[in-house]
Amino acid sequence: MKNKLTLRMDESLIRNAKKHAREKGTSVSRLVANYFALIGKKHSSTPDQLPPVTASLSGILKNSEADEEDYKRYLEDKHLK
Repeated sequence: MKNKLTLRMDESLIRNAKKHAREKGTSVSRLVANYFALIGKKHSSTPDQLPPVTASLSGILKNSEADEEDYKRYLEDKHLK
């Protein structure tokens, strides 16, 4: 079932959205629906859905002695020297 949604935004954003939709051969409603679908998927990510490289790094420092202060020191050394 489809329902109507009213959005309020600056006129310039509306013009840009309509232009973009026209260039893509779609509607502003479809653009918004696709965006909402995308952010719905983003929030439902599980470790099984992570990219392979990210999944392989997940938990790698679990039993490490390193902490946030170590990371801050690393960044300071890297960028301030």
